[in-house]
Amino acid sequence: MNAPPATDPPDPAAVFRITGLTKTYQTGEVPVHALRGVDLTLYAGELAVLLGASGSGKSTLLNILGGLDTPTSGHVFYRDTELTGADEATLTAYRRRHVGFVFQFYNLIPSLTARENVAVVTEIAEAPMTPEEALGLVGLESRLDHFPAQLSGGEQQRVAIARAIAKNPAVLLCDEPTGALDSQTGIIVLQALARANRELGTTTAVITHNAAIGRMADRVIHLSDGTISGTETNTAKVPPSELVW
Repeated sequence: MNAPPATDPPDPAAVFRITGLTKTYQTGEVPVHALRGVDLTLYAGELAVLLGASGSGKSTLLNILGGLDTPTSGHVFYRDTELTGADEATLTAYRRRHVGFVFQFYNLIPSLTARENVAVVTEIAEAPMTPEEALGLVGLESRLDHFPAQLSGGEQQRVAIARAIAKNPAVLLCDEPTGALDSQTGIIVLQALARANRELGTTTAVITHNAAIGRMADRVIHLSDGTISGTETNTAKVPPSELVW
């Protein structure tokens, strides 16, 4: 990686500082430019929505923030730690200690109850909440001992959110968390994410192609063709229960 440019002292509220980020995939002889020089800062406690169509680069950006992928060039700092160029052991420790992930598909273990699915994470975390606390935060205190097959899609996604937040992560990264759900169920899931962000102070990034979801965010970051095409700050956030799509 090239040396980072000289800058002013970092903002202490900045959780992520991203400069000049590029990612190029080679598909046969044709390079695919997923990210093209992204500059972005995400702040402590912020709920940010990364909005863009399929192929805009938002999933690639989220995966790099989460230490699941590495950029072709540019720099990513998590607080004072540079993730770019870090070895796999460092990235594994970063993911385990600091990041919770929520994906479009729930990835629950079918043979484990909701409580046990969350405990898979709490047993290896440094300072976790209990599975009961995490499931209570997403409104599933009455479903602790139900298996995934006994839960609706929205309930399964809320178990996945509980699993992600149970280790008290500083960062929660959500990739199309309502993509497999109808709008009514999706709103319930978004309420769980908003509550976790509000009560835990977790920096939360939600990627979606659904523009309506941006109204619940502190900030909306628009991605198009691998670049940030614009940002909006919501002076008044709309509660998930009032979203319409």
